[in-house]
Amino acid sequence: MTGPGGEREAELSVGYAAARPRLVRVAYAILGTVSEAEDVVSECWFKLVRADRRRRVHDVGAWATVAVARAATDVLRSARLRRETYTGPWLPEPLLAPLPDPADRVAFDESVSFALLVVLESLTPAERTAWVLHDLFGMTFEDVAAAVGRTPAAVRQLAARARKHVGAGAARVDVDRDHHRQVVERFLAAAAGGRLGALVATLHSDAVLTSDGGGEVNAARRPVHGAGRVARFLLGLLGRAEPGQVLTRVTVNGVLGVAVYDGGEVDTVISFTVADGLIRRIDFVRAPGKLRRPEDSPAGGERVRRRRARPAG
Repeated sequence: MTGPGGEREAELSVGYAAARPRLVRVAYAILGTVSEAEDVVSECWFKLVRADRRRRVHDVGAWATVAVARAATDVLRSARLRRETYTGPWLPEPLLAPLPDPADRVAFDESVSFALLVVLESLTPAERTAWVLHDLFGMTFEDVAAAVGRTPAAVRQLAARARKHVGAGAARVDVDRDHHRQVVERFLAAAAGGRLGALVATLHSDAVLTSDGGGEVNAARRPVHGAGRVARFLLGLLGRAEPGQVLTRVTVNGVLGVAVYDGGEVDTVISFTVADGLIRRIDFVRAPGKLRRPEDSPAGGERVRRRRARPAG
């Protein structure tokens, strides 16, 4: 027979399970990595049980959001030190799903786009948390203050500074999904055609290509800048591709991207940022710890000709 304590824990479990998708979204937006986000959410479950024993928690979702945000911010502060010594550029962990985009295993909000996560890397941990909780998730400054450990007035200033950085940091990150797909499809068609001029025409003049190998696999150590340089770099990769490599159209954080499979395993995930009808950023994520295979095996893949395509420094 289940005692009062067991019944209460079961009640908390139901509430926490209902809140979990939002909690993972919050932690992921703050941290930029799915694995760390899921760890934070799992750890906060035990914090909830302990807190409820001391004083009954009436609103599990609200309590958990503040607890998860606070814990994620602490993890981010430690992670920033590691990222400063990271080999090459550090990129967020992409969320990969097959096409057409089914319901993800957790219901990630479309606003947590890869392009947005890249921009958020320019913020301090406190600024990032304040902006994510207030601007993305609509929390009051009073509730955000509890998560950040500042006064509501200080949090308001943090959010304002973050908003200015996000607005100036990069191109629009809320491009319509269909428009994004059309621009990326034009780019992919031009790349497949192998003509430099056609490929350059799909790229913004200030286009940048970044490659994250984490020091574990071959990847460009520095970003490639400019439409011409990016186009030549990409055509060089395609020219060195291996016959067994497969390119598959997937969704990356809710919009069209590309996954490169090698021997049935994800080798590279490519994310595209669109601005003014052109490709503004191309991000290659190759660090093995950031690559997750979708639940379904790839379908509709295109064989890559020649040798294996690897962003090289």
